[in-house]
Amino acid sequence: MEDVAKLAGVSISTVSHVVNRTRPVAKSTLQRVQAAIEATGYTGNAIARSLVTGGTRSIGVAMSLLANPHLAQLIHAVEAEATAAGYQVLLGDTLDSADGERAAVRKLQARRVDGVLLTPAPGDTATLEQLERTGVPAVLVDRVSHKIKLDQVGAENIQSTSALVSHLAQAGHRRIAFISGVEWMTASEERTLGYRLGLGRAGLRWDSNLVAGGGATTADGILAMRRLLTVPDRPTAVVTGNGAMTAGAYKEARDHGLRIGTDLALVGHDEVDWAELARPAITTMAHPVDEIGRTAVKLLLTRLEDRDRAPETVLLPPVLNHRSSCGCDTPAPEPLAGAGFPGL
Repeated sequence: MEDVAKLAGVSISTVSHVVNRTRPVAKSTLQRVQAAIEATGYTGNAIARSLVTGGTRSIGVAMSLLANPHLAQLIHAVEAEATAAGYQVLLGDTLDSADGERAAVRKLQARRVDGVLLTPAPGDTATLEQLERTGVPAVLVDRVSHKIKLDQVGAENIQSTSALVSHLAQAGHRRIAFISGVEWMTASEERTLGYRLGLGRAGLRWDSNLVAGGGATTADGILAMRRLLTVPDRPTAVVTGNGAMTAGAYKEARDHGLRIGTDLALVGHDEVDWAELARPAITTMAHPVDEIGRTAVKLLLTRLEDRDRAPETVLLPPVLNHRSSCGCDTPAPEPLAGAGFPGL
């Protein structure tokens, strides 16, 4: 830093402010310092700096690189928001498993990240409980659980699932089934509640035979749809809990010779890349991925500033992408506006 300061004709503290983004400097000064950094090949030692400042100005992101179909979009939003605030992002792959999640979080903590954004792996809450117990600044992203006292951000689930059911009912369906998600996740519970709410609003009775326990994978969707197709007076429409299970349900229905949108209506949570490519195209409740990523970073930065504040859960409204798989006309997509969901 002393060499950079001499070359740029500034003080060492000015170089520190430029490198660490701790105070604005004049544009001409910034350009001289940046040119000197390029000329000298200087790189800061984040670990050494953390011993002095108590922080590395870095955020760890622990997610599955394969299980999250929106990972690239989510990471792009996270990195843009973090960079604007002067933070760098480090990524750890959880493999969508409890062991992988534990290892990813430990590696990020070993890099002395200031906080962690985590999409929990299904089936095990040990890592979440440890983060809560030790007070590590953390935000759960996309998969929320109100049983864990951490900041969280995800999609709204009750009214959006009710809207999907109501839409199918208005199209004339009376046997509407539901493939639920991972049991421990609050999102799964809320979507089940939304399913029941939608049935009630449509004047339809709850039938436990029409609810199949799913999970988070394509294989879970296949098995759940296989069971639903064995039910006497089988369903004419199915709502799925996520994009991977939509793919499994779609495949299983087609393997049984059913025409999607004609013999069986299929709609689901999560927008997927192939939704518009399928024939018929799949009606989805698209989660606001960009906004979820930006909000997650903001929640974490707020937590870093005030570690004693109460945990906050932010639920953002999805958008209905209305296509042909529900077996009805396909108007242009429109946003969901509150509990009323106009236009459905």
